[in-house]
Amino acid sequence: MTTFLLLVIALPLAGWIALARTRIRFLAEALIALPLVLPPTVLGFYLLVGLGPTTALGRTVTAMLGHTLAFSFTGLVVGSVLYSLPFAVQPIVAGLRAVDPVFLEAAATLGASPIRRYLRIAMPLAKGSILTAAVLTFTHTVGEFGVVLMLGGSIPGRTKTLSIALYNLVENGDFASASHLALLLMGFSTLALVLLYMRPSSRRTRAVT
Repeated sequence: MTTFLLLVIALPLAGWIALARTRIRFLAEALIALPLVLPPTVLGFYLLVGLGPTTALGRTVTAMLGHTLAFSFTGLVVGSVLYSLPFAVQPIVAGLRAVDPVFLEAAATLGASPIRRYLRIAMPLAKGSILTAAVLTFTHTVGEFGVVLMLGGSIPGRTKTLSIALYNLVENGDFASASHLALLLMGFSTLALVLLYMRPSSRRTRAVT
């Protein structure tokens, strides 16, 4: 769900950042990249407070949903989306900026609207970067810990993620089960990245870099 929502958000946002001619986009890029440098617990803390019943936003959301976002699956998804946003936006921005502007200019001279140029030309040419964003977002979400622990807690069947389960196993001294789960997560992440870098377009991109 986090990966799907992030792609829905990231595709138009990355298009605006990569193709718009406004200085505001630099501020947007900086804000989007904040989760890369902020400790996850900091983001989780502010989400926990901001979405709680003590704020106007939190009370509004509670009235709409009938429950607080904190310690709920919905809140977990919100936290995951915000924390993984740069992993979705940045690869797509890089792919769109690599598109030769000649194609977009030619489409403009033929009367194509900006949205049509983005959907029919820019996005297909950047499909490799969109796939990269999807894979990175999914694998990063699976391994999230600080944000999901702060915002969702560790409620079995509701907000307990694999990374939290691993932490609980270590905390309880069950190192055998923790080792199996850790190997599963490492194997999954490694396989996802190997498949990603096996793509011919990825190899060409690394060669050019």
